[in-house]
Amino acid sequence: MPKHSRRLLRGIGLVCALALGVTACGDESGGSGQKSVSQDDIRAALEKGGTLTVWAWEPTLKQVAADFEKKHPGVEVELVNAGTNNDQYTALQNAISAKKGVPDVAQIEYYAMGQYALTKQLTDLEDFGAGKLSAKFSPGPWQGVQAGTDRVHALPMDSGPMALFYNKKVFDKYGIETPTTWAEYLDAARDLHKADPKAYITADTGDAGVTTSLLWQAGSRPYTVNGTKVGIDFSDQGAKTYTDTWQKLIDEKLLAPVNPWTDDWYKALGDGTIATLATGAWMPANLVSGVKEAAGDWRVAPLPQWSADGRASAENGGSALALPELGKNEALAYAFVEYASAGDGVATRLENGAFPATTADLQSSAFQDTAFDYFGGQKANKIFAESAANVADDWSYLPYQVYANSIFNDTVGKAYVSGTTLAEGLKSWQQASVDYGNKQGFTVAK
Repeated sequence: MPKHSRRLLRGIGLVCALALGVTACGDESGGSGQKSVSQDDIRAALEKGGTLTVWAWEPTLKQVAADFEKKHPGVEVELVNAGTNNDQYTALQNAISAKKGVPDVAQIEYYAMGQYALTKQLTDLEDFGAGKLSAKFSPGPWQGVQAGTDRVHALPMDSGPMALFYNKKVFDKYGIETPTTWAEYLDAARDLHKADPKAYITADTGDAGVTTSLLWQAGSRPYTVNGTKVGIDFSDQGAKTYTDTWQKLIDEKLLAPVNPWTDDWYKALGDGTIATLATGAWMPANLVSGVKEAAGDWRVAPLPQWSADGRASAENGGSALALPELGKNEALAYAFVEYASAGDGVATRLENGAFPATTADLQSSAFQDTAFDYFGGQKANKIFAESAANVADDWSYLPYQVYANSIFNDTVGKAYVSGTTLAEGLKSWQQASVDYGNKQGFTVAK
């Protein structure tokens, strides 16, 4: 996952408004039921060859595309970086609206999948027999490509099961134990900041992706989606569990006032000012490249739990490969997507630093026994794989989550800079999301 993948998106006209209202979204079951593509069709497409246009920012796909071309000499893969997430989504939506220049394959993050799936802007991969691949993938990513339906809108490419990255050198210096619960995490934050007022347990200035992931882990299920019928409710016990703890971190000024992904943030991770990160398993590559000076200082631990006997985790990030409905060469495009996501391309991507969504790779000894020099020789993949297995698969995003995330700082974000509480911020986010959905033609309850 690229380092900016969790940043908020702004200024995109979304979902059914782009499809002439929700009546253009089709039935709630999501299936086209109009075509069936056999393996013979796919083999014939590979033999015939042709050119595929793939829009993706993920760097490991470059070698995958080269290997696919070598295996199928008649195929040419044009890999286009149309920008990281928000830039590509804007370009993709513009192409779809203009019905011109739409790629054959597009990389889409799980949280954004719904805005394309509900409007039937993606080819239903059930028509290609993709449902048979469900057992190949861990629960979180597979749920992500279904986007709240019983259909398959893409194939998972990677995933982001969460873990706690922590600076062992800092913890050892101040005699702080690795927290196993969020209550212990709060205590660790207090102890650290008391020992060194310039040091903080983590940096959080308000991030929609982190917040929804922690709500997911806490058992909150704020979103329900049934076609164009949507529910939004941040008043459940899981949300209260999250806000009760995180509000204390804010009130006691235990969070570093540093914006993630900035030079100051990387510097703080390197010099011990920021001691932990609760984020997705795609993070190691960013630490290796961006925090070189702290190599050997950091370790990985399971995500702290909301209860002492808990084992729950959540996803933070990850993306899939989809076939836009207006793209061409569908059989050939599907062959590439399956090769990259569930075939030989997976090993190529892992060799180049990707984190898998495939259970066989997550469970393999070769993967789990990989020693990370950056983490002092720790076999961190064991922790990531266990996290992936403990992700609940009943989480849903809004079909307009991209828009909802774009207004996060205007609602929940106020809790970090004013007297607004997190609970009040979530209530404001809920209302704004309800209002927007209803204006777009959804039926939104709260």
